[in-house]
Amino acid sequence: MLQTKGYAAMTAKAALTHFSFERRDVGPRDILITVTHCGICHSDIHQARDEWGGSLFPMVPGHEIVGTVARVGKEVKTFKTGDRAGVGCFVDSCRSCDACKEGQEQYCEAGMLLTYSGRDQAGHITQGGYSNQIVVDAQYALRIPQALSAAGAAPLLCAGITTYSPLRHWGVGKYHKLAVVGLGGLGHMAVKIARALGTEVTVLSTSEKKRQDAMRLGASHFEITSQPGTLAKLQRHFDFIIDTVSAPHDYNALVNLLKTDGTLILVGAPEQPTPLEPFPLILHRRSIAGSVIGGIRETQEMLDFCAEHHIESDVEVIPIQQVNEAYERVLKGDVRFRFVIDLASLR
Repeated sequence: MLQTKGYAAMTAKAALTHFSFERRDVGPRDILITVTHCGICHSDIHQARDEWGGSLFPMVPGHEIVGTVARVGKEVKTFKTGDRAGVGCFVDSCRSCDACKEGQEQYCEAGMLLTYSGRDQAGHITQGGYSNQIVVDAQYALRIPQALSAAGAAPLLCAGITTYSPLRHWGVGKYHKLAVVGLGGLGHMAVKIARALGTEVTVLSTSEKKRQDAMRLGASHFEITSQPGTLAKLQRHFDFIIDTVSAPHDYNALVNLLKTDGTLILVGAPEQPTPLEPFPLILHRRSIAGSVIGGIRETQEMLDFCAEHHIESDVEVIPIQQVNEAYERVLKGDVRFRFVIDLASLR
C-alpha cells in the first residue's frame, strides 16, 4: 500500500483537515500520478457537506486532478514516467454495458465509480485529488496537452467537459443563439467553449458586476434577468439555454425564452426540486434536458480542443491550507472563476 497525504472531511459539514491514508499499490494496468494541482468544484462542497445524501466519510474530495506520472504498470502502453496526466470525475465503470462500449462511461448502467466518495470492487472508499498522489487504471486517465498550464487545465476535467459535452451533443454552433445562465466555474467555461464553436452567446445574470467578465470571456450580449422587462424582451429568443446554476431558481422563466424546438440544458444541480409548468413546453415543442460530464474519449477530445483554441479555466491558485476559506468564498461567489489547489503546499 502507498502512504498518502491529503485533506479530508471526517464527517458531514466538518472542516477539512490533514489526513493520512493508504492507496492501493500500482497494478499492471495502473499508473501512479504525483498530483500537482486539483480544482475545487462546487460539487466538492455539496459532497463534503452531504447535501445530496449518500456521502462517504472520511472524504478526500477533488475530481479535477492534474499531475505527473511517477510509476507505470507493466501492461500500460499509453503513458510513461514523466508524462502529464489527469483524472476527472470517475475512475472506473463496468466496461461491458452499452454505454461503456460506446465510450460514454459517465452513463454506465451499473454506475460509474466516482473519483471520491465511491466504493471500488474491493469495498474501499475512493479518495480524490486533495492529496499528494493517486493511483488510477490508465484507461481512465487523460493526457494533458503541453499547450495547457497545469492549473488552468485542472478545472477542464469537470467544468470544461460538463459544458463541452452538451454543446457537442446538441450540435450547438454557428447560427445558433445560446444563453448561458450563471457566470461561475461552469458558466465561464460554457462561454469560452461556445464562442470557440462560433455561437452567439448571451450571458444571463442577476448581477451587473458580471458584465465586464462576460464580455471579456467572449459573450456577445449580457442581460440582467432581475431587471423589469428583460424576460419579456427575450421571449422566444434562444435556440439553446445552458443552465449552470446550482441554487434553486425558476426554470419556467427560462423555458419561455426558448424558440419553438428550443432546448434548456441543465448542468447545475440544485439540492431542492423545482416546480415545472407543462404548457410552455407543450405549446412550443420545447425540451428540458440534462447532461453530466463526458466519457474518457470525449474528455480527451475536449482537452485537445481547448489546447487548440487556447482555452483554459480562469483560476485563483491557493495552498491546501486555505481550502476551508475557499469553500466559504465559493458559496459567496467570491472567485473568478475557479479555485485550484497547488498540492506542492502539502509536501
